[in-house]
Amino acid sequence: MRQAIHTMNDEEFLSAFEACTIEEFHHRDHIKVTYLYLRRHPLDEAITKVRTGLQALAVAWSAPVDDLEKGYHETMTQAWVRLVHRTLSRGEVAESADAFCDQQPQLMEKTRLQLFYSRERLMTWEAKREFVEPDLAQFHEATTASAPPDVCR
Repeated sequence: MRQAIHTMNDEEFLSAFEACTIEEFHHRDHIKVTYLYLRRHPLDEAITKVRTGLQALAVAWSAPVDDLEKGYHETMTQAWVRLVHRTLSRGEVAESADAFCDQQPQLMEKTRLQLFYSRERLMTWEAKREFVEPDLAQFHEATTASAPPDVCR
């Protein structure tokens, strides 16, 4: 049974995501899942958990795999995880995933990746299947596999 996400706390939301029982999943929900995993795990583990969860959700919802602009996209997924990680690394934490989203309106802008990627670089089968580095600007992460900052624990 799919569950409404609007009334869930962070733990319920993450459990429903992992069980693929949520009734909808939008950009804000991607950021919430990413935030919650990054608060609990180092960057490389968070990337794996977000990837695994999104791929499972895509299968559960029969998302297309042969459409470049729909379904799971590895580079977009990793880029958003890295942007949330960068925000957390600056000490930008919140009481909940929803509060984090409310406090970080720039992360709610789906077009934000255009600051880092040209359309020609991002909308390729290579980028959909595996992470490709940005071609317009770098993410400037201090570290790629470090544990979450102490303020995030």
